[in-house]
Amino acid sequence: MYDAIYIEKAGKPTVTFAFEHFLNDAMSAASSKGMPVVRVVPETIVSESTVVADIEKAITAVFDDAVAALTKPLTVEEKSPKPREQENPPRIVFKGSLEDVNRFFYQRGWTDGLPIIPPTEAAVAEMLTGTDLPADHVVVELEPRRGKATVEKIAINAVMAGCLPTYMPLLIAGVECLSDNPVSGMMAASTGSFSPFWLINGPIAKDINARATYGATSPGDIANATIGRALGLLTKNMRGIRKQIEDMGVLGNPGKYSWVAAENEEYSPFESQHVERGLNKEDSAITLTFPQSFQQMMPFGTDAKGLLATVIGSIVPARMGQFILLLTPTNARSCADAGWTKKAIKDYIVKNAVVPEDYFERLGIDGSRAFDRGTGSGPGGTRDIFRPSQRDPDPVQVFVYGGFGSWMGFAQGGPPPVTRKVELPKDWTKLVAKYKNIVPNYFRY
Repeated sequence: MYDAIYIEKAGKPTVTFAFEHFLNDAMSAASSKGMPVVRVVPETIVSESTVVADIEKAITAVFDDAVAALTKPLTVEEKSPKPREQENPPRIVFKGSLEDVNRFFYQRGWTDGLPIIPPTEAAVAEMLTGTDLPADHVVVELEPRRGKATVEKIAINAVMAGCLPTYMPLLIAGVECLSDNPVSGMMAASTGSFSPFWLINGPIAKDINARATYGATSPGDIANATIGRALGLLTKNMRGIRKQIEDMGVLGNPGKYSWVAAENEEYSPFESQHVERGLNKEDSAITLTFPQSFQQMMPFGTDAKGLLATVIGSIVPARMGQFILLLTPTNARSCADAGWTKKAIKDYIVKNAVVPEDYFERLGIDGSRAFDRGTGSGPGGTRDIFRPSQRDPDPVQVFVYGGFGSWMGFAQGGPPPVTRKVELPKDWTKLVAKYKNIVPNYFRY
């Protein structure tokens, strides 16, 4: 749609073919770029189809519609679309019981399907104590809706998610990450179900009790759970990426609820992610990646040789995008003790993760037509899976988190990571003391 709008603005009539289930998405994209009446012809073939006969049949069936759309005179509305009236809702949009508030918010598409904390004036005011920035300060403008992410709007979504005020510096930096990544909007709206994976580094992780050890990405920790959830609500409510309107993930991804971990810097033998990306160890930071898949497994062996053999032997050939190796402190120590640095591990994976010569032949398909985006062994491609490029010079990342054990994990897909330094308010120490002791106290059986 963006290409069509660019051409239309250059004075050339266009018509866009759109899969029939993507009409809402297409018109939302057109509206966000200031052209809500651009002509679209629905067709019946999915966008990633490679079956030539099906493609030709579907396009032939709507060819006359395309000609008509290009030649039919413009309507009055198309010649001069009326701007949508700007909504100026009252500051208090609803009053009622907790159940009533949740139902009201859900029916307007403002939640993620789970209950929310009502963002009352008092709750939002308390959340704003987590930053020195004024409430009306615009942190960034977020694509594709071009929603202005003010500090207050971030605080509202943080309250809804159940955050504590001490998470505000991370949320502000996280919103900046969303703006910094040029394709993050595409990742959130893709038919592929890419999920934001947030990694926390630096002293702030301990200040807010963000989990770095056993079960770091499992439910049960308010920081890990609500930081990711708040940024997910922001994606819906400010970026304007809503399920089956802009977010067209075919299968969906449970990681979209919340996928957050603190790196286990205390027990990692390697430099942390934020230091690797140019910040100081004493800085606090948040890193955004967009994996589409997550896999964990027991390695062939717990020494460096067994760990790296598991990586090379388990990577799905002919796939693309970032590859993140998730090591426990135990695994990372095994590699470090054998002389492996982070860079050496990355270089080894890039060099040895290749598509076997006979891979496509064994699958019984034409490798040149496979979904490898030029990374397979078909004509015109190479055997490399993770090729460094100008766009993505560092296609492999290594994160160290979790408890002490032998299991290891992969997260794969998406653009290069984005890291942002966290700016703390001047009364940070006092703020941390106020909320530091909000932790689970489990009954011992």
